[in-house]
Amino acid sequence: MVRWLPLESNPAVMNKFMAGLGVPGAWACTDVYGLDDELLAMVPQPVLSLILLHPINDKEEEFKAQEEEKINAGGQEVSDSLYFMKQCVGNACGTVALIHAIANNQGKIELEDGPLKEFLEKTKDMAPDEKGTALENDEGISKAHEESAQEGQTEAPDRDTKLDMHFVAFVEVDGNLYELDGRKKFPINHGATSADTILKDAASACRKFIERDPEEARFALVALASAAE
Repeated sequence: MVRWLPLESNPAVMNKFMAGLGVPGAWACTDVYGLDDELLAMVPQPVLSLILLHPINDKEEEFKAQEEEKINAGGQEVSDSLYFMKQCVGNACGTVALIHAIANNQGKIELEDGPLKEFLEKTKDMAPDEKGTALENDEGISKAHEESAQEGQTEAPDRDTKLDMHFVAFVEVDGNLYELDGRKKFPINHGATSADTILKDAASACRKFIERDPEEARFALVALASAAE
């Protein structure tokens, strides 16, 4: 597997990366300091996506297997409009999460000409695994990712380091809240939401991650939202 340098959960790094991809400055990543209503109220509106950084451990892997089995047996509703890709590049989960967040909000984000606009146009009709392979071979996004991954407050780990932290994105598409995780077999439909309630509804979904592993403290949240004035 091709491996990239991991992206830091740092809005400044993410915003520079998005700017290099062609995301206009009207939208930006911002820290979410907690899941309480008072802290969520501090997040600029409108919110397009919530991105969760969470640990991968035995508890999470066990839940992932049970969730997949349940959906395989009972099925779920998934919008035809949803953009979902598999992660085929090691340590690229931050980039995959940002692509998921942006790709599913193209009606609101007017992408400038650049590598991401080209990638989304090229891959829009591909299967999830084909999209993942296309990312692996996309020089424009790969270059922008590498440049951003070398910035931030902490020294970037070696690209061959096996990390136990993972980014997932939550988006609203056609009135439903979807969890988009490139490690999973398919998107996860978390039920009804709206453009006005996505932050609160996505926070509730994130709370379940924390409740599954209450002794773990390594969770971080970033919102893709209107750039603060």
